[in-house]
Amino acid sequence: MTRFGSSLFRLRRLPFAAGACALLAALSACSSGPPLFLSDGRPTVQVQCPAAGDRDSCVQQARAHCGGTYDTVNSSVNGDTYTLVFACRATK
Repeated sequence: MTRFGSSLFRLRRLPFAAGACALLAALSACSSGPPLFLSDGRPTVQVQCPAAGDRDSCVQQARAHCGGTYDTVNSSVNGDTYTLVFACRATK
């Protein structure tokens, strides 16, 4: 009876362990994103738009987010996606 109870306890923990593994895998995928803050403390933002054609959509998103002025931190093309990482300029 002890052996059966022990096996049943292990089976009950299985969904929890699987959920914990899935959560860790999801969090590890986030580590390849842009830096959260620049060395001067400004937060960065990442936007994506189609790489084909005009990349104006990304620029418009950056301007709208920052009220017009921003600094490009990084930009890249991966397949058919253009990625822009930017930081809003500090107001004087």
